[in-house]
Amino acid sequence: MQISGKLPGSQTRAGLTPIWEGGVIKQRIARAGEGKSGGSRCVILFRMGERAVFVHGFEKKDPGNIKIDELEAFRELARIVLGYSDAEIAKRTADGALISVEPPQEDGNA
Repeated sequence: MQISGKLPGSQTRAGLTPIWEGGVIKQRIARAGEGKSGGSRCVILFRMGERAVFVHGFEKKDPGNIKIDELEAFRELARIVLGYSDAEIAKRTADGALISVEPPQEDGNA
């Protein structure tokens, strides 16, 4: 999330990913031949050790700045979604509101 000006509560973890209060992070995604700076971006709702929820992806060339009101909306969504119990997550996944993404299975042929 490239936001003009300094955001209150912004900080960097391990010098890599901006994390704002409310559990909203921006992650750069590299594209082949362009690296991370020319690649895509995604917004993730995140609570350390508990849950990561992908909510938005965009190309850097698309509107690169997330507006303050959009950030506030992501923060509100984070408050709701990151507050779900495991049972609520299971229900939302079963009814199609959320999609579970699992790591690839190792087939032992590598």
